Amino acid sequence: MSITTRFAPSPTGHLHLGHAYSALFAAQASGDINARLILRLEDIDPGRSKKEYEDQIFSDLRWLGLRWHEPVRRQSRHMDDYASALDRLTGMELLYPCFCSRAAIRREIAASSSAPHDIPKGPDGPLYPGTCRDITAMQREDLKAAGQPFALRLNMSQAMAIAGTLYWHDADQGTLQATPEIFGDVIVARKETPTSYHIAVTLDDHLQGISLITRGQDLFHASHVHRLLQSLLDLDQPDYHHHRLIEDDTGRRLAKRDNAATLMALRASGTTTAQVRQLLGFGP
Repeated sequence: MSITTRFAPSPTGHLHLGHAYSALFAAQASGDINARLILRLEDIDPGRSKKEYEDQIFSDLRWLGLRWHEPVRRQSRHMDDYASALDRLTGMELLYPCFCSRAAIRREIAASSSAPHDIPKGPDGPLYPGTCRDITAMQREDLKAAGQPFALRLNMSQAMAIAGTLYWHDADQGTLQATPEIFGDVIVARKETPTSYHIAVTLDDHLQGISLITRGQDLFHASHVHRLLQSLLDLDQPDYHHHRLIEDDTGRRLAKRDNAATLMALRASGTTTAQVRQLLGFGP
């Protein structure tokens, strides 16, 4: 059976060496002659996604020597797919509207009677305290009618009760039990972004027939949530391979927000494709 894997950047900035490593890693993982490398643009953030970044992504990847199967899937063109998935979860009574702002959540956590070391924390920090989980249907409708903005959260305990015990497989760590509760009641949609990373990538990987998901260690814990969504939505279960992260001279992970050196800048400075591939450990 041939492997289908993918590289899925967001066109919200220029690619840097960390992206190059991830793209080359995906291509290498799909290295048999019948393998397929899929390119997907995760552009669900309309405020930050730009055509100029998208065009540069294509140019940089071709410069690295990569080829992918067409067509390229752009998430922004498939919001109906994600809405259908959310409708299904709503029908299972697993979603609830959360009217809490980020500031309100921080205030509630700060006002908690628990000592700081007793407040539950997940990979993204303190867990949502569940403020809106148990408000009445009438209260929810009143808040919506008043125009109060809200996000949709997954009721994690109810979701896990339906899914039961789940497992997923990572190439380095083997078979692992899924523990999505480490994230608490995750957000699956917001008003300004009508789907979440968790929903969009999990559904896309199923629709595109991805059999091996390669991505950085920074997304390792997200795989627990994705395994739960696969079960709830009856989606295919791929394997995973989480690769190391590329760091700067201080040991800090390269990131767009930190203005990491871009492939575009490296190309302009005369750096060659072979030099980049060798620097990242992929040879000429």
